[in-house]
This record gives sequence, structure tokens and C-alpha cells, in this order.
Amino acid sequence: MMWGYDEWGLGGFGMGTGMLLFWGVIIAAVVVGARGLGKVSGNTAPGPREKTALEILAERYAKGEIDRDEFEQKRGDLQGMNHRSAGPGRA
Repeated sequence: MMWGYDEWGLGGFGMGTGMLLFWGVIIAAVVVGARGLGKVSGNTAPGPREKTALEILAERYAKGEIDRDEFEQKRGDLQGMNHRSAGPGRA
């Protein structure tokens, strides 16, 4: 008899540690596998971008929702917004 130790000399401690390592590896493999399945493979293209105000305005004009005068006036307003340095009412 070897004072309660098994043949490897580790007693119950070695078997408990081995069991923890075994289940830790199994659980980690399941988590990594589940995360990998959730990803879309091969699709790295970004989603559709938002349309600019000028693009929406051009679509409305093309559909006939607004006439040429209104289109020109609104396009001028939108393009003027990009070139103004002072806010409304400021010199």
C-alpha cells in the first residue's frame, strides 16, 4: 500500500484536475464552434449606404414628384449649405 495514492502518485487530485481540463476543453470547443457558425463567411462587403439629400432630390424629380423649378431651387439650397460659412442672419 502506498499511503492512499494511486499508481501515478497523485491521488484524487490528479484525476480531478484531469476531469476539469477535459471538460474545459470540450466547453471551449463548443463555444468557439458556435461563434464560428454565427459568422457569415465570404461576405465582407459593407451594407448599403444612406442616400445623400441630392440623390433623394434627383429621384423625386425623376419620378415626377417635383417640377424642374422646385428641383433647381432645392438643389441650389442644398449645394449652398455646403458653401456657407456663416449661419442664417449672420454677416
